[in-house]
Amino acid sequence: MLHIFCKNTGTYMDFQEGTTLLEMLPYFEFEKPFPIISAKVNNVSQGLKFRVYNNRDVEFVDATSPCAMRVYTRSLFFLLFKAAHETFKGCRTYLEHPISGGFYCNIKKKDDSSLNEEDVQLLKEAMWKIVEDDVAFHRREVQIGEAIKIFRDLGYIDKVRLLDTSEDVYTDYYLLGDSPDYYYGRLLPSAGFLKVWDIMKCYDGILLRVPDRHNPMELAPFILQPKTYEMFRENLRWNIITRLNNVGDVNHRLKNGAGSELIQVAEALQEKKIVQIAEEIERRYYSPQNVRLVLITGPSSSGKTTFCRRLSVQLRACGLSPISFSTDDYFVNRVDTPLLPNGQYDFDNFDTVDHKALQEDVVRLLAGEEVEVPTYNFTTGKREYNGKKLRLKEGSVLLVEGIHALNPRLTDRIDDACKFRIFISTLTSISLDNHNCIPPVDNRLLRRIVRDYNKGAFSAVETIRQWPNVVDAEEKWIYPYQENADVMFNSAYLVEFAVLRNHADPILRTIPKNCPEYSEAHRLLKFIHYFTAVSDKEIPPTSLLREFLGGSSFNNL
Repeated sequence: MLHIFCKNTGTYMDFQEGTTLLEMLPYFEFEKPFPIISAKVNNVSQGLKFRVYNNRDVEFVDATSPCAMRVYTRSLFFLLFKAAHETFKGCRTYLEHPISGGFYCNIKKKDDSSLNEEDVQLLKEAMWKIVEDDVAFHRREVQIGEAIKIFRDLGYIDKVRLLDTSEDVYTDYYLLGDSPDYYYGRLLPSAGFLKVWDIMKCYDGILLRVPDRHNPMELAPFILQPKTYEMFRENLRWNIITRLNNVGDVNHRLKNGAGSELIQVAEALQEKKIVQIAEEIERRYYSPQNVRLVLITGPSSSGKTTFCRRLSVQLRACGLSPISFSTDDYFVNRVDTPLLPNGQYDFDNFDTVDHKALQEDVVRLLAGEEVEVPTYNFTTGKREYNGKKLRLKEGSVLLVEGIHALNPRLTDRIDDACKFRIFISTLTSISLDNHNCIPPVDNRLLRRIVRDYNKGAFSAVETIRQWPNVVDAEEKWIYPYQENADVMFNSAYLVEFAVLRNHADPILRTIPKNCPEYSEAHRLLKFIHYFTAVSDKEIPPTSLLREFLGGSSFNNL
């Protein structure tokens, strides 16, 4: 008999060996405000069909948990692609990126045309039919070679190239009914679990709408994001040119010794974009608008600090004189910091910044006055004035960097015409394969884990533990204003995960298995091992990546 400890109830219960989690669930009575989607077994995410053969700790989770939401959305992707291939014979399907409260998908019919409104309705009906029939998902574990043969016979060359560079002997794939596909995480027991979703025509493709992670019984709000979409389009166009659409493509290039070339190209692309931004600021500076205030923001670990310094260099090359400071220097004293409902400091709250004092200083600077600006002492938790004085002269441009820089309330006394707004994001430009995109949030989390660890700021456990609060704050305080930007800059790096692998792997392995954060560490470890590792020795000291890896030449500026 199995002796199972349920974390939800704090109780033990005995079961026969080989009992599935789904079979165990009814025996544990606890409050379930939302449907149970998956479970953590000894702090490792598992599907509900997982069979248990040894004594284990089990925690059942609903879609408010990130790991369960991933199980739900992966299953939804499979549902969409199965229905598409059955409805439009010979079509090609691509899951491209998260956007607008869902996921952007591109489905090309056999004649290479996109889906029209009538096609989308037909597809939706086909998806609901699979849900109503409660078609089961089945997991199959096979040797890598067998999986490669299955997908090669299906013409899924993207999956073949990914698996061909795998370091594993065995892999698993899934069946929905009799349709095979590959996903890098667990799925639901059956399609009948997929009750909350929708599809709609969106730009040239369709938007797969998914549940709201705070209330999984409702759809996530639809948010029109044309500028974000265009940034993804720009990245995709470059991927097509370079023929690097998926991780398998990149891995093959790296194995053939192209690491230096790919790094150089990635750096050149970012530098080209920064030059273009600097030249646009120069143009607007000498225009009737007389832009003199540049506002720079982005979510955590997007590379704001290094971007600001690289932009300053290019502005100097344009003949301008950039002067910069961070909104962090205007933090209120720690004792005055707003609190979260749990009593902890809410460091991401807009009122954490003394925005009245900041705006007053900006107004005075734009008026040509000399202003003493503060420096925040993070050790004492106090704002200090140490004689740092700034004055804008002819040719000067003021750069203000921080997570609230694009919030209109921060600079509402200043004419919008003299502002230039920049939003820095980390929009991962490649996918694992055509049906497995890489969430930008994972990109930033890995960056932050490496940076926090290298700087001795936080352990990997602490960074992972804090991350959900970081994401919640970004959704509240940063992303609502991203479409206000005059320009968006993508700080994602084509071979970034290949570089991060060597750094993140030993850090993630420090997290003990008995720690709740091990679940996320285990997932990230599996994820980064899809990438062929490459040394960071070719990464220049001015790279945005150096902000996280260490070795930046901007550290002492």
